[in-house]
Amino acid sequence: MDVTPNSGEGIGAPPPHEAYANAPDLRREMHQVLALGAERDGRQARPVTGPLVDATAAERAWLLRRAALMDRMALDDPGPGPAAAAAETAEQLVLYDRRHPGLVAGPHHPDAITLVPSHRLYVRQEYAAWTAAERPRI
Repeated sequence: MDVTPNSGEGIGAPPPHEAYANAPDLRREMHQVLALGAERDGRQARPVTGPLVDATAAERAWLLRRAALMDRMALDDPGPGPAAAAAETAEQLVLYDRRHPGLVAGPHHPDAITLVPSHRLYVRQEYAAWTAAERPRI
């Protein structure tokens, strides 16, 4: 069976059109991820309203959303630059999830998806599971 970065065949990861079915459009998501990154890095104050946010879960949500954004951008432009950025952000999510396995939302642990050169399938699995569980957008 041929498993490519654009397919979830063989491991149960959803294909991109299913994984990102509930994702905001790329432009909106890019602005939100950049704003979350600015809050994370202290370049922008987090709004005081709303419930307190668990820092570990917030970091994971930012890593997941950023990796999903990069994956979606690489699907639109499959050149070497976008594909490398998608692979790098996917790897960062995997490293975080290895340290915080309780935050994994999908059925497969990050090390279970090793059939392709990057962990982009893992990102799709996690994004689909995260949105299906109606996780907060943080």
